Amino acid sequence: MGGDMWLVPVGQKLLYWGATGAVTLLGTILALTLVQMLVAYVRKWNQMKDIPTVRIAYPLVGHCLYMKSDSQEFFEQINYYIEEYRQEPLLKLWIGPVPMVVLYHADNVEALLSSSKQIDKSCLYKFLQPWLGLGLLTSTGDKWRSRRKMLTPTFHFTILEEFLDVMNEQANVLVNKLEKHIDQEAFNCFLDITLCALDIICETAMGKNIGAQANGDSEYVRSVFRMTDIIFRRIKMPWLWLDMWYLLFKEGWEHKRSLKILHDFTDKVIEERARQMKENKAQKEGDMKPKNIKRLAFLDLLLNTTDEDGNMLSPQDIREEVDTFMFEGHDTTATAMNWVIYLLGSHPEAQRKVHNELDEVFGKSDRPVTVDDLKKLKYLDCVIKETLRLFPSVPFFARTLNSDCFIAGYKVPKGTEAVVLPYALHRDPKHFPDPEDFQPQRFFPENAHGRHPYAYVPFSAGPRNCIGQKFAMMEEKTVISWVLRRFWIESIQKREELHLVGEMILRPKNGIWIKLKRRT
Repeated sequence: MGGDMWLVPVGQKLLYWGATGAVTLLGTILALTLVQMLVAYVRKWNQMKDIPTVRIAYPLVGHCLYMKSDSQEFFEQINYYIEEYRQEPLLKLWIGPVPMVVLYHADNVEALLSSSKQIDKSCLYKFLQPWLGLGLLTSTGDKWRSRRKMLTPTFHFTILEEFLDVMNEQANVLVNKLEKHIDQEAFNCFLDITLCALDIICETAMGKNIGAQANGDSEYVRSVFRMTDIIFRRIKMPWLWLDMWYLLFKEGWEHKRSLKILHDFTDKVIEERARQMKENKAQKEGDMKPKNIKRLAFLDLLLNTTDEDGNMLSPQDIREEVDTFMFEGHDTTATAMNWVIYLLGSHPEAQRKVHNELDEVFGKSDRPVTVDDLKKLKYLDCVIKETLRLFPSVPFFARTLNSDCFIAGYKVPKGTEAVVLPYALHRDPKHFPDPEDFQPQRFFPENAHGRHPYAYVPFSAGPRNCIGQKFAMMEEKTVISWVLRRFWIESIQKREELHLVGEMILRPKNGIWIKLKRRT
């Protein structure tokens, strides 16, 4: 009995010493980690001290004390700095302890984007991962290379032709909706165009007609818009970056709820589509006519895709890519089409040339657009390209350097964020004289010949260029041709009234306001 009593204080002491030792060990590890981070930070600071910069960067906080928090003001500020320092080869910014180099000259953009090694997306893309997983947009290394190789045949032009019927149908829905605005007051067309793009990508990606143009208030449509907005907001708010901390805020719970709606919807569609494919296959093998006749969708191609070893994509792999198509395929094209409408409405002569070209191809008919028609719409093609020069849908994108490299003769250390700004790059007067002028003729073959291949990168460039750019151009030409065949557009905003908001997508703060007249 006495011996047992003696063991109690000894056990307590052992527990106390053990707990104290654990705390001490954790404290030591934390201290060493912080010291290592500080040493790495000081080393980068010294390595990068000769790179041109704006104003003085303070230790640890960097340039944050100068940076505007409002998206519109921040975008204006960055572009002001670039124009002020355009003669410099690149610019350095410290966002807190994170170093960034901003690239806006074609040679330096080429050095980054042409590299087969520097393919790691910026760390900020991690906020897309809860929705998109590690799909084509967010993955890197061997997984990205394997997935890219696997999916490239999916975007062959002959396969994309299958989606033209969907584009025609939804564009027809759009122009019929716009009829009510003929000879009326100015209206904001931004949402109308966006819902059309959302219907197109839903049906082409998943084979699912969600009727967004008829019902823009459906749960899935609301969740797509809300999730996009939540992600953009979180990127701008470092205090929401920690996942466990994020769930303590209302936005964290909204993110969780929207994520469940989006994933449940995609999972259900994939399950239904896989079941239909099995039934069709069974019916064909039994010499029966398949009952589930449907249009081709990206999802069908994914369900039949195999890697080099013959392995099929898992349901999670498929969901990653379908969700990636949804995210990348509606916002970017919708914004581009809105900018085309704005610029043509602001430049009557260019609009007349588009009308003349459309009349030559279609006459007075309202028939669907064909692949041959798209090839003939060469001036419209130049209009879209010039629009993407002035208003690139993605105003900036970034890579995290996975090794030290040299850019413009400066050593840029591993871990630096290299940021490409197409909005500024496309305004380099060396490659585009009078850069603010809208001149579609810049992209006539004789005028584009010899231009630096990295002076114009609306779809990025190099190994990680946008896999869906042919799809995007096809959609934009189809929808715009439907709108311009029926209407004369008048934009009522001046360029300075647009108030550009440069986040992950380049948007006008207050939409695109136009008036419509019927073409005679």
